[in-house]
Amino acid sequence: MKISPPYKHWLKEIKDIVALAKSKAALSVNEHLLLMYWQLGQMIVQKQKQHLWGDAVIEQLSLDLQKAYPEMKGFSRTNLFNCKKLFLFYSNTKVQPVVGQLKNSKNSIISKVQPVVGQLKITIPKALKLIIQIPWSHNIVIIEKTSSLSEALFYINQTIENNWSKNLLLNQLSLNLYKRQGKAVTNFSKALPAKLSSHAVQVLKDPYVFDFLSIQKIVTEKNLEDQLINHITKFLLELGKGFAFVGKQYHVEVSKKDYYIDLLFYHLHLRCYVVIELKLGEFKPEYTGKLSFYLSAIDDLVASKKNDNATIGIILCKEKDNVTAEYAVRGLTKPIGIAQYDFIKSIPKNLKAELPSIAQLEKELKNI
Repeated sequence: MKISPPYKHWLKEIKDIVALAKSKAALSVNEHLLLMYWQLGQMIVQKQKQHLWGDAVIEQLSLDLQKAYPEMKGFSRTNLFNCKKLFLFYSNTKVQPVVGQLKNSKNSIISKVQPVVGQLKITIPKALKLIIQIPWSHNIVIIEKTSSLSEALFYINQTIENNWSKNLLLNQLSLNLYKRQGKAVTNFSKALPAKLSSHAVQVLKDPYVFDFLSIQKIVTEKNLEDQLINHITKFLLELGKGFAFVGKQYHVEVSKKDYYIDLLFYHLHLRCYVVIELKLGEFKPEYTGKLSFYLSAIDDLVASKKNDNATIGIILCKEKDNVTAEYAVRGLTKPIGIAQYDFIKSIPKNLKAELPSIAQLEKELKNI
């Protein structure tokens, strides 16, 4: 590629940004690094548009930056394309109205950064306050595997709150947590105080994915219960942040009669007990009556009337009809949620094309 004067001037501006980032890296490595990557992405997009440069300029820039800073990583051709991809992903969406409602770091470096580098104005959206709080590899995974701003910001916030590793993030993306979170059928809006109900709704998913279980060994609800407890770490991860295990077949005595609750948890953020009832088959309306009884028992016999909120119940069943579930909880005063569970992950799209259809399998069986 022929080196033009505009390119030389642009290369100098980028070197100034790199030098600034290097000098402050000791203070906050990740924030400064990600800010630099954002600026690189924006400058690449702007210059390609201004001078009608093709992707060859990115390859040339990669060579020049690696030559100028051989001790630094991050200037490979692939990474510079990722910088461009990051900037385009967030700049092509309506960032301001959504992100304004999200929690941001009070001491974020963004508030200290001058928005002008040389003669170039750097646009810094509020989304960047969240982006710089997670590693670069996490950011690349998120923009590659999400399709909207709200979905991307959901996974960024979850990563920050739960301190997810890259592998855990990939797992939650593959299990489609964004579309499952807060989707269970509940009566929380009527049965819980307004401030608590919205948070409680987001605690529940639908469906829950128990892909760590051995389906062949699940014959009864007790088998299911035993396996979940044997894999309690993975079970708690799927339930979500804040759940603390209290016990299985938890004993309560009411009017000199013994009753046993399938699973009992305490939610640290909601500050309430959570009763989970497991059902192997399809949801039935009568399940809510038994669960309401258990909730009353825990409220009176176990929970602290001063410190704990109302106990929440969750019915986990293999199948449910949403209309039936909504009717079942509509008139109840106790907070109850109903959700399904699955044993296996959805088949990835790239594998579906390689797998035989049911019709093909039936044809092959007939031939046999």
